[in-house]
Amino acid sequence: MSLPLEYSVTLPDGNTFTQPTGLFINNEFVKSVSGKTLDSINPSTSEVNGTVYCAEEEDVDIAVKAARAAFKDWKKVTGVDRGILLNKVADAFEAQRDLIGAIEAWDSGKTKEQNAVYDIDECISCFRYFAGWADKIQGKVIQNDPKKLAYTIHEPLGVCGQIIPWNYPLAMAAWKLAPALAAGNVVVLKTSEITPLSLLYVARLFKDAGFPAGVVNIISGFGAVAGKALSSHLDVDKIAFTGSTATGKLIQQAAASNLKAVTLECGGKSPLIIREDADLEQAVKWAAIGIMSNQGQICTSTSRVYVHESVYDKFLEEYTAHVKEAYKQGSMFDSEAVVGPQVSKVQRDKVLSYIEIGKKEGARLLLGGEKNSEGELSKGFYIKPTIFADIKPEMRIVNEEIFGPVVVVGKFSSDEEVITYANQTQYGLGAAIFTKDITVAHTMAAEIQAGMVWINSSNDSDVHIPFGGVKMSGVGRELGEYGLSIYTQAKAIHVNLGNKL
Repeated sequence: MSLPLEYSVTLPDGNTFTQPTGLFINNEFVKSVSGKTLDSINPSTSEVNGTVYCAEEEDVDIAVKAARAAFKDWKKVTGVDRGILLNKVADAFEAQRDLIGAIEAWDSGKTKEQNAVYDIDECISCFRYFAGWADKIQGKVIQNDPKKLAYTIHEPLGVCGQIIPWNYPLAMAAWKLAPALAAGNVVVLKTSEITPLSLLYVARLFKDAGFPAGVVNIISGFGAVAGKALSSHLDVDKIAFTGSTATGKLIQQAAASNLKAVTLECGGKSPLIIREDADLEQAVKWAAIGIMSNQGQICTSTSRVYVHESVYDKFLEEYTAHVKEAYKQGSMFDSEAVVGPQVSKVQRDKVLSYIEIGKKEGARLLLGGEKNSEGELSKGFYIKPTIFADIKPEMRIVNEEIFGPVVVVGKFSSDEEVITYANQTQYGLGAAIFTKDITVAHTMAAEIQAGMVWINSSNDSDVHIPFGGVKMSGVGRELGEYGLSIYTQAKAIHVNLGNKL
């Protein structure tokens, strides 16, 4: 029996809507060529939320051809007009903030009131920000010789393949779609096979806003098939990926097929340093936000906390008490819940396996350390917020990305020692420093190997400021002017004014 291209949904919060199931190509929802489908599982109940069509190689090729055909005219659309369309998308997100936030929660397991709706705010900000850039993409005039003139123009790359993770389906899509479209590119975006629903719903916003057919194409599919096909496709000019470091390596290898431009935002194991002069109350609060938000499923999570030995015991006492009190666990539609379920059974089991590793390695368990089997929560993929203390540098839970509500805490005696700890992993995405000595803060920030450093905060993100990492955390930057430049290429034009060889 063929899957219908849409079905009606009523969510626990009362929101009702029509959920698309098809591949969004050329402004229409269509079935996959093979007819294959995939299921989206509700993280809080383990039940099927819905079934959608699953793209394979031939579907990717169809989407890329649609984008390539659309690029011919789209690249000639003025920046002013592109900006108007992007603002219309932002308007649609704003008008449907509660509904889209509910769909994002339902799809991913995020708590709606404490998490998902703020991702919608991020989408709104991102589309408005890059809408403002659309008519400000400019080159330079270069004249060093009276008889010669040169100038540069910044052109769109062409067809951009974009692969989105399951931890921030809509926000990460906005980070990629908005600058790519502002710069005049066309897009084929692949959702995660775990969280396909919210992006398929949002796909129709681009058609409603007036984007021409083929400019935005959104497909669902598995990374090993659709993601590989998109990354290696010879008619794709750029690939942008957010996800694990292991997958990022495969993306980069596949992109070598035609030396396409690559942006990778991969894993992290971000340190948070608390010096003896830090405001301990603020450090406690930010350290909790930095790992317990979004169920710990954040690439920049400050999952390693290093505390000066003079305040170590006091911090642990206050930190544990704060997490127990402030980070209530519950379903995505529990308005008081802060920590929801992990996105999938696979992810829950992976995090639980790391918790067992931590116990065997000898780390001291202060809180959590198990799945949540209380009442209705037993049906979902819940893990209790977990704190390990007294860590050693060689432990796996210190060096490997867990990607769950699990934090490890250790002590240090000097700034030199903690900088060594901070830089010991293969990752280099984010880092946080808590101190009242601003000179020391800037000095330490320069020494830490990370693409982003937060001073007296954790996991700050702003659409105006570049986001990205070093080492195995990725290549390139998103957001801000830097995030726009990765979607253009400079062309130099030489003019001979002397009329002689």
